[in-house]
Amino acid sequence: MVNEDKRIANDNHMICDLETGVCGVAGEEEIEMIDFNQPQKSIKVYYVTDPICSHCWALEPVLRRFKEQHGHFFNFHTVMGGLLEKWSDEPVDPRNGISGPADVFGHWREVGEYSRMPIDGSLMLDNPVQSSFPPSRVFKVIQKNYKDALAYEYLRRSREALFAFNRNIADESIMIDIVNQLGLDGEAIVQDAEQQTGQQLLNEDFSLARSLGVRGFPTIIMINEENKGLKIVGSRPLESYVEGLQQMLNTEEIQPKQQPSLSNLLEKEKLLFSKEIEVMYDIEKSEINAFVEKELSPSSYQVKELLGESYFTTTKS
Repeated sequence: MVNEDKRIANDNHMICDLETGVCGVAGEEEIEMIDFNQPQKSIKVYYVTDPICSHCWALEPVLRRFKEQHGHFFNFHTVMGGLLEKWSDEPVDPRNGISGPADVFGHWREVGEYSRMPIDGSLMLDNPVQSSFPPSRVFKVIQKNYKDALAYEYLRRSREALFAFNRNIADESIMIDIVNQLGLDGEAIVQDAEQQTGQQLLNEDFSLARSLGVRGFPTIIMINEENKGLKIVGSRPLESYVEGLQQMLNTEEIQPKQQPSLSNLLEKEKLLFSKEIEVMYDIEKSEINAFVEKELSPSSYQVKELLGESYFTTTKS
């Protein structure tokens, strides 16, 4: 028995101590206080966005990882910003040369190619989205009456439909279909969204966005317990949001959670583009197929391609 104890100590730096009655790592305290409480979510994070914001679509990979790994430090709230009420004779976005729907096509393609979150955009030439307000109102109705997570999923599915699969997400039938896919009553929710209360909910978000000093999308606002805030405008790298969170928490380092397994993430999200997997797991584009094959069983997913980019879905999709 003595020899066995010596072997354990030598191989694994373990000690069986007769006086303390412990077989374990050397130097363990006899009595030690341990705090198993989750950290208090002392930070509010407002994500001001819009369903047809192309740079918000480009931000999806980074924002997902930020929420997955650091969401235990903050309460996350999505705010609709009202990017396009309607087209008019006045330029909508003079800086990007956007006066009408046809001008959007080239801009969206450029954003998609740069971010590698594919954007088709050709519907803006022949069946353009006339306003981002209808899907924004649907988002608000879901957010008010159901879980925030369902509203956020509606936003994701709407962006997939618009940017990747070229569907007009302001069209009533498309909105109903997307809501139905969430397991909700699409017709009833879309009808509710078109009532006066739907616009009132949206107006409340517009007022909140103005009070936060937001003028462009995406914008992330972080506010701490002292009511001091930090604003990050545009689609930024993960480090920008982590550093901002550290600043709000007044700490030099925060401990992120482990990324979820790819199988759990895909089961939750239903569809992931290659760029989203690369960002989540710190891998290169050239490594994506080998990584997916290692992490997923062949029968659990399908791989497809859109505009030169791979995307992965569950076999149920």
